[in-house]
Amino acid sequence: MQMIIVDDEAHWVDNLSMTKPWHTLGIEHVHKAYSAREALQIIDTHPIDIVISDIQMPEMTGIELIERIRKHNKKIKCIILSGHSEFDYAKKALQNKTVDYLLKPPTDDELLGAVKNAINQLNAEWELISSLKRTQFTLRENLPVLRGRLLLDALQGHRFQAGEWERKLVSYDLPFQSGESALMLVRMEEEFREFDNTDQTLIEYAIINMAEEIMGEFMEVWGVKEEHGYLVFLLQLKEQGTDLGKESILEKLSLQLQYKVKQFLKGSLSIVITEWFKFPEQLSNRFHQASSSFRQIVGDEREFIMRVSDLELPSAQGPLDALYTPPSLIHLLESGHWDAAEEKLLAVCAELDEKWSESWEHCMEAGFLITASFTNLAHRNGHTLANLMGTDIEALQSGDAFTSISKLRKWSLSVLANLKEGTSNEIKDIRSEYVKKIQDYTDKNLHDDVSLRVLADHVNLHPTHLSKIYKIETGEGISDYISRLRMDRACHKLKTTNKKVYEISMEIGYMDPAYFIKVFKRQFGVTPQEYRDTNK
Repeated sequence: MQMIIVDDEAHWVDNLSMTKPWHTLGIEHVHKAYSAREALQIIDTHPIDIVISDIQMPEMTGIELIERIRKHNKKIKCIILSGHSEFDYAKKALQNKTVDYLLKPPTDDELLGAVKNAINQLNAEWELISSLKRTQFTLRENLPVLRGRLLLDALQGHRFQAGEWERKLVSYDLPFQSGESALMLVRMEEEFREFDNTDQTLIEYAIINMAEEIMGEFMEVWGVKEEHGYLVFLLQLKEQGTDLGKESILEKLSLQLQYKVKQFLKGSLSIVITEWFKFPEQLSNRFHQASSSFRQIVGDEREFIMRVSDLELPSAQGPLDALYTPPSLIHLLESGHWDAAEEKLLAVCAELDEKWSESWEHCMEAGFLITASFTNLAHRNGHTLANLMGTDIEALQSGDAFTSISKLRKWSLSVLANLKEGTSNEIKDIRSEYVKKIQDYTDKNLHDDVSLRVLADHVNLHPTHLSKIYKIETGEGISDYISRLRMDRACHKLKTTNKKVYEISMEIGYMDPAYFIKVFKRQFGVTPQEYRDTNK
């Protein structure tokens, strides 16, 4: 856990942070802040769990600090330290759900006890959130969606590690196991297309329920709607089996589903059934085979039940699997996963070498899709492909890039490297622009609120993200930059103007002159007036 101690009296902060055995309570890091504004900046950029704050501070009181914290994070536990035992202070602290209200100076037992109490509250809250019962309840509530997503991923060729299938089937309470299975694809015909989206979804849900009811006596049924609009059902025979053969019972039940849907939902279905195959290894292949069968049916044929032949496709035909197996190349490029994109390209070329070395069409198919993905990325980022490719554009324009697998491999990897470099430079330029905007805004508004949250709102970024960008680009934190700018400007004004110390204090963003004097002395070892006297 992480904690922050906030007090405008530096000796209090330093003493409490360094001399107490916080590690024995599980506190990993203790941050220090000498003002409420500084505390808010730290809270914006670090996962703070506990705040110990003085109640009387210049610019913003401890109560006001807690109120600001509560607007953005209701889970942080707050402890108030005060030199006053006034009832109003304690009442406001209670209203803001502080863990404790301690009078200065607290004993070690009081202070450590309050922090331990805060830790216990945090642990209890997070244990409830992450508890097994709560997780199981949430899982049950979302099981239909999770099951559907799992089947869709598998149909599209998502590869799971050894044992992962078994674990997911158990977690999702699915009565399936590795072994003999079949797929049934269902196409809803024209009668159902008259419904709007809401009614269409209800109809699909009704058909899935009817399929489970009709087939459930003999088979385990797992259904989902896939992206092309088919309802897909994974089927496995139950142990008791049936006197009929596997093929016969499946066709009989499919015919019954057609009939009941027509009877009660007033619409027709067309159904394609695969041969029995080994699940999960052959699932994706059989799905693509079955959906291809739908596409190959010519004319107005409808309301049919068709079994997909188990014959292998001729060697000159067939899909280029690596190209379309999720995640897609375009998805990897858009998300900036450059290493994974390179692995994808190498896998595509490896499959071309292994299966389609004699097929120019497959090499061309891969080249066109790779080029389309590269072009999409360039256009999304406001560039032309020619600008990012450099000389590699010539091989594309001449058609030479796709004339052999080795040329495709060399060309696509070269273009990928150019895209990565161009994007990296663009990101760096964007970071530099953010830094410039922040520094310009701070320079013009130093007298006003230039907290991290205000700066983040100015450039439309999350405070944590902005803080990281600024640190990467400049090597210092935003709060350090602002403090340095304020002190530099204060020194300049003290040396070159006759303005009063309180006027300079207001102009550089310190509303409380006494607090400005304290910060200045902590920085330079002398008061502002002493600095002015020695630098005339």
